[in-house]
Amino acid sequence: MTADSSPAIATNEATPLVSVIIPAYNVEAYVEAAVRSVLDQTLTDIEVIVVDDGSHDETGAILDRMALQDPRLTALHVPNGGAPTARNLAIDRARGRYLVFVDADDECAPTMLEHLASIMERDHCDLAVCGFEIVTTTGYGNGDDSGDDTYVEVKQVPDATYATAEDFHRASPALFDNNMFYPPWNKMFLASRLNELGIRYRDVFWDDFPFVLDYIRDVQSVSMTSEPLYRFFRRRADSETARYRDGVFEKRETENDWMRELYRHWNMEDDANADEMVSRRYIERLVGCVANECSPKNPKSFSQKRAKVKEMLSSPAVRPSLRAARPRSAKMRVMLIPYRMNSATLCLLSGMFIEWVRGTAPTLFAKLKANR
Repeated sequence: MTADSSPAIATNEATPLVSVIIPAYNVEAYVEAAVRSVLDQTLTDIEVIVVDDGSHDETGAILDRMALQDPRLTALHVPNGGAPTARNLAIDRARGRYLVFVDADDECAPTMLEHLASIMERDHCDLAVCGFEIVTTTGYGNGDDSGDDTYVEVKQVPDATYATAEDFHRASPALFDNNMFYPPWNKMFLASRLNELGIRYRDVFWDDFPFVLDYIRDVQSVSMTSEPLYRFFRRRADSETARYRDGVFEKRETENDWMRELYRHWNMEDDANADEMVSRRYIERLVGCVANECSPKNPKSFSQKRAKVKEMLSSPAVRPSLRAARPRSAKMRVMLIPYRMNSATLCLLSGMFIEWVRGTAPTLFAKLKANR
């Protein structure tokens, strides 16, 4: 085992302290930087499992070359089955006490694993969570992100340890509001807990969120660090800005049901703070669903789009959520006026404007979204 400068953390010499899992699909431009950011961590008692999910570019060859250079890296090559299947395969093979998930086009700060492992050992908690950066750029690669075409948003909350489930539940609305519990990649999980409870990634659209919800559902202790130790890259090159996804609203409805069920499980369905947060979250994503309908890539006619928006507005969740939500900014309050009027046409026109801003000025859009 390679010596390092990390703190003396007791571990079984036969197994690594941390397993890092990275699904990779056609990310030849980014995967080396992502994997290198893990291999160069100050904590070296790690294994890195990268699952090449049927890539047809140079992703697999890059991983094989890197694996020859560092025995801690294992590159698995499987037919394309999606990120959930790739991550689950790696979970089954992982030997570490703790698990961390990294996306193949993102990067970790050099001290991320050392910091989170120290928290897990110090607090004997079930989950350690760090802050992160969202880097929106119009270009490719990680390069220089200081120009006008890049916007960096920092997501963080104060250092805290929630030693009981009840403490964590009370704090959760604010933590959700700060985006701490949507992605898996700013967290360190207990491998034993994942395996004992059989928690795995579901084969669903946006599989990250239900995985985290499954893990925190009955979690007993959680520790937070304000340090932004992960960099999530949101690249807006090519026609990605105009991408249209069918069925997004239905998936957002399902997410809202998951959130409501979680708070019922925690006996917090009548908690005013939780209800306001979930309601606001739902309404903000409804605005995004309408904007998605306005994508230039959507083949529907204007009347078909309007009919879809009218269908969205008729959801039983919309009116109660509009009543409970308390938008945090003046621009969001203005943006919700067409929704409060229940006007499908005005909502659609508002969505067209949002898509125009997203397509022509993605970094400006990121700034506006961050301060909504």
